Amino acid sequence: MSRSYEIPATPENMVWGYLDSQREPVLEVNSGDVVRLHSFPAGGPEALPPNGDLEVPEAYTNALNALQQGGGPHFITGPVYVRGAEPGDVLQVDIIDAKVNQDWGFVAILPLLGTLPDEFTDYETIHPKVDHDRNVCIMPWGTEIELDPFFGIIATAPPPAWGRVGSPVPRSFGGNMDNKELKPGTTLYLPIYNKGALFYAGDGHGVQGDGEVCITALETGLSGSFRLTVRKDLRYDFPFAENKTHLISIGLDEDLDDAMKQAVREMVKHICERTNLNRNQAYMLCSLAGNLRVTQTVDGNKGVHMMLAKSVL
Repeated sequence: MSRSYEIPATPENMVWGYLDSQREPVLEVNSGDVVRLHSFPAGGPEALPPNGDLEVPEAYTNALNALQQGGGPHFITGPVYVRGAEPGDVLQVDIIDAKVNQDWGFVAILPLLGTLPDEFTDYETIHPKVDHDRNVCIMPWGTEIELDPFFGIIATAPPPAWGRVGSPVPRSFGGNMDNKELKPGTTLYLPIYNKGALFYAGDGHGVQGDGEVCITALETGLSGSFRLTVRKDLRYDFPFAENKTHLISIGLDEDLDDAMKQAVREMVKHICERTNLNRNQAYMLCSLAGNLRVTQTVDGNKGVHMMLAKSVL
C-alpha cells in the first residue's frame, strides 16, 4: 500500500535558485507514495511587504536567512528519492492538491526582465492580499482575481553532467515551466536522468495568466501534494501532461516559434502512441482540434503548450 509523507518547510529541505543532481535527498519514498511539501514566494528580502503591514511566515524568514542563493530566485523543496527509478524511466507526477498558505503575494516589474523590459522601466512591486474564505486575491486598486494555484517549478534533477543548474530556465527535466495547467487534477510525466529520479517542486503561484508577461505570477506561499510513480513502460524524453479531459504537450525554446513547433511535434508523437493514427492524420487532427497557448515568455526558454481534447482521439 502507498504511504503519505510530509516534508517540513525548513531550510534543510530546500534549495534557493538551483537544481542539482548531487544534492542529498531530503526524503526517500516508494513508487506510488504521496509527498506533501511547501514552498515560499520567489525572490529575496526585496520582495517582502514594506512596513510590516502583512505577516511574513517565520519559516519564510528562516529560509531567507539560512539559505545561500544560487542562480535564480526560486525556493524549491527537495529532492525526493523514489526507490526503483532509473535513468531512462519516466516519473509520473499526479498533482493532488495545491493551496495558498500565505495571506499575501507579490507581483513585480523588474529591471531587464519580462516581455517588454525596454518599455516598462518604472519598477514596482505590489503585494495583493489573499482572502482565503472567498478564494481571491485583491489588487491594490480593488480588482479581485480568483485564485488558481499551481507550482511554477516541478522537476526531476538535471543530468549529472550538467552540474548545478540555475532555476529560471525550464528544460527537458521540467523545472520552471510556469504552466498554469499543471494544477490539481493534472498528471505530469517527466524524464528521469538520475537514480531515484530526484523530484523537486517549488515556486508557488496563486494565479497566473498565460504568458506571465511582466515576469511574475502572484508569487506566494503554497502547500501541495504529489503522488510519485515510476513508469518503466514509458520512454518520454520531454515533459508531457494530461488531465481528465485533455492531453497537454509542452514546447520549450529560446525562440517562441521553435517552442510552438516542439509543442506540435510532441502532441503528434503522443497521439500516434495512443491511437492507430499515422503522423499525417495526427497532424491534421491537431490542426482541427488542438489549441496552442503561450505558456510563458519570460523564462529564458519560452513556453508553448497545446491542449487537445481526449474526446477527439
